Amino acid sequence: MSGPGGASAAKPELGRRQAVRQLVLVQPYGGSNPPVPADIVRLQLMNQVEQLPAAVVLAAGKGTRMRSEHPKVAAVLGGRALINHVISNLAAAGVGRQVIIVGYRQEEVRALAKLNAGLQLDFAVQAEQHGTGHAFLCAREALQTFQGPTLCTAGDMPMIRPQSFQALLDFHRREGNAVSALSAQLDNPAGYGRIVRDSKGALLRNVEEKDASEEIRRIREVNTGVYVFNAPAIFDLIQQIGKSNAQNEYYLPDAIAVARQQGQKVGALQLEDSSEAQGVNSPEELAALESRLAARAG
Repeated sequence: MSGPGGASAAKPELGRRQAVRQLVLVQPYGGSNPPVPADIVRLQLMNQVEQLPAAVVLAAGKGTRMRSEHPKVAAVLGGRALINHVISNLAAAGVGRQVIIVGYRQEEVRALAKLNAGLQLDFAVQAEQHGTGHAFLCAREALQTFQGPTLCTAGDMPMIRPQSFQALLDFHRREGNAVSALSAQLDNPAGYGRIVRDSKGALLRNVEEKDASEEIRRIREVNTGVYVFNAPAIFDLIQQIGKSNAQNEYYLPDAIAVARQQGQKVGALQLEDSSEAQGVNSPEELAALESRLAARAG
C-alpha cells in the first residue's frame, strides 16, 4: 500500500490545489478577529468557478472522558481549539466548503469555528446522537447542491496533516472509489476499528473492536475515521446502513461493506506517519499531543 508521500494526481489537479493551498495559507489563523486578506476573497471566488472537494467535520459530541463541561473539540492544543486545527488543515489541503456537525454546546463550537475567517463554513445540527453515520447524514441539506468528493473527519483529530488529506483525495480519484478510508498501522491497535482485507490486499470491511473476534483484534491496521465519499450518492448509501451492532448505532465505516455489496469500489490508504492517527479522548492524550505538536513545529 502506498502512503501519502507516494500518492500522485494529474498535473492540472496538483497545480490547481497548489494554487488554492497558497491562497489559504496566507490566512493568519488564531486571533479573535483576524483580517480577511484579498487572497481569501479570491479563494471564495475560485470556489464559485472551480469544483473543490467538500468536507464534513464531526463535532457534535461532549467527550465525557475529557472531564470538562466544554465540548471536546474546544480543548486547546498549541494555543488553538482542536476543531480549528482540523478546519485549517482541511483548508490547506484545498478543501472548499466545510460543514461542521454540531450538537453539544453548539454555540461554543460555532463561535470557535468562525475564528477561521474567510472560509466557507456551514453548520448542521445533530440534535440526538445515533452514531457517526447519523451524524454525517445531518450534512445532507447543507450539501444538497454539491456534487463531488466529500472528505469526512472528526473535529478532535488535529494531527492529520494537509498532505495526508490531499493524498487520500488523490487516491480516491485515481482508484475511482465510492468509499476511501485512511488507515494506520499501530503497535497497539486497542480501541480502534480494524481494517479487514482479503488475501490480495483488497479492502473488505471495517470491524469495530466491540464487534470483533479475537482473530480480527490481532489485526494492526486500524481505521482512523477519515474518509472520502462521493456526494450526493453517499447519503443514499448511508441510509442503507443498519445498527445491528454492540452500540446499536449507525456506524459510518459500515458504508465500506454496503458499497462493496453493491459492486462499488472501495479502498484504504495507509498513513506513512501513524502518529497522525492520534485523536483526543482524555486530558492525558491531549498533553501527549502537546509534546508531539511542539516536536513537529521544532
